[in-house]
Amino acid sequence: MVAGGRVVDGTGRPGAAIDVYGLGDRIAALRPGGPVEPGWQRVDATGLTVTPGFIDVHSHADNAPLLADDDTTKILQGVTTEVVGNCGMSLAPVAPGRESTFATWAERLFPPAQADWHSHAELLRTLDRAGYVTNYAPLVGHGSLRLAVMGFEDRAPTAGELSRMGDLLEASLAAGAFGMSSGLIYPPGVFSSTDELVALARRLGGARLYTSHIRGEADTLVGSIQEAIDVGAAAGCPVQISHHKATGRKNWGRTAVTLGMLAAARQRGLRVRADVYPYTASSTTLTAVLPPSFHAGGDDAVLRRLADPVAVRELDAILADGREIPGWESSFASCGWDGIMIATTADHRFEGETVASVMAAAGLAGPAQAIAHILTEERLQASCVFFNEMDEGDLVRVLQDPHTMIGSDGLPPGLGGLPHPRVTGTFPRVLARYVREQGVLTLEEAIRRMTGLPAEQFAIPDRGVIRPGATADLVALAPDRIADRGGYRDPLTPPEGIGWVMLGGAVVVADGHYGGGRHGRRLLPAV
Repeated sequence: MVAGGRVVDGTGRPGAAIDVYGLGDRIAALRPGGPVEPGWQRVDATGLTVTPGFIDVHSHADNAPLLADDDTTKILQGVTTEVVGNCGMSLAPVAPGRESTFATWAERLFPPAQADWHSHAELLRTLDRAGYVTNYAPLVGHGSLRLAVMGFEDRAPTAGELSRMGDLLEASLAAGAFGMSSGLIYPPGVFSSTDELVALARRLGGARLYTSHIRGEADTLVGSIQEAIDVGAAAGCPVQISHHKATGRKNWGRTAVTLGMLAAARQRGLRVRADVYPYTASSTTLTAVLPPSFHAGGDDAVLRRLADPVAVRELDAILADGREIPGWESSFASCGWDGIMIATTADHRFEGETVASVMAAAGLAGPAQAIAHILTEERLQASCVFFNEMDEGDLVRVLQDPHTMIGSDGLPPGLGGLPHPRVTGTFPRVLARYVREQGVLTLEEAIRRMTGLPAEQFAIPDRGVIRPGATADLVALAPDRIADRGGYRDPLTPPEGIGWVMLGGAVVVADGHYGGGRHGRRLLPAV
């Protein structure tokens, strides 16, 4: 039994002083405080708040099971379930004959790994053998589907190619994928049309989810939100807007419009929601600053363009004057080149530098030359943190919307360097900054956004709410002490204020220390 704590159950209801009784890996009963019954083991929660295990709806820790070391960045925050395969990038399917193309593409985000699988089913069997620190809920990436069938072709698919992508999607769903994600600023997703996305989303069967890193979060934000709504409406499937934000100073405040659009779509019967991370700096791959034409043909073609002085001068002009390219926006112009910090690279050079400082140190003519220098030296394997992009008012507005969940959007584990501190601090930061300090959310409502709401939206079975029959994934935290501690120069510092974390009835974190072993499970969607 878990005794002595105040239970916040994940529904949004007020917390209550009750004990949680378990049987095996399940919650057996909830009762008012009382003596420990014979045969029950007492887990102390005195002075702590007991909640369901947190669900990170936007994780990129697809590769965590493949690492030799346990990835504890999420479990130490109280996260017990991660939804992976976001932004159009999943580790499967891999088409026979395209293994090397897939590997170089995946290494733009993930650390190198030897892929000995092709189908999603084969990948999941490999991961099952390796084991999971947290529960694992995979999506299949639209980019992975497109790459498997079309490579980096900048064109619409033929009818046959679209059919093959759909067949691969259905095979991934049959293997256990919770839905399909898209990343429409990244190749090869950037080459796709709305019609292509609708055709594939129809294969989701009306129950599995379509999640989207939308086509633009700056000047094209409103149209990009509308596209995601249109895909869900035409396909008849639920929709999740990934890391909802408005970037670029002239776009600050537009979340008032986009949240209204999402509310209107829900009134029409579409189940569309969003997630957010609690920071005003973002992070992604450095290649994302390149326009679509640079990505056509794959990595070797990109590197040839970056080595071509004429192409780089053209890139400099595009970045300098913000010229419009249909279907693409440079959402990083608002950062300034001194506001883009290199976070991780293949050989760890440039980490902690800005594009401006690299440009100055190397005596380069402009930011495009600095970007070309970094990407060429690192063979496109570079990620960044982008400062000054977002307004706190937009963040708070999105966070206050009752249909918003929490997602970390952290870099995959195993890369080293200086990843965005959201990888270790997202959930404690919400509870510290936006609950305790600013009162943006009540504790009960914040916990609902981290637990019950995502379990409902993503059809995660038997989790997210403390109730009899649910799996005993639990967190005990100190609301007056919980806090994130990692910064942009020390991002991997773990949080404080987590008393313990229970996974399937077993305590796996106590007083901020992980006990070892891989106790998580790969989950199957409850639809």
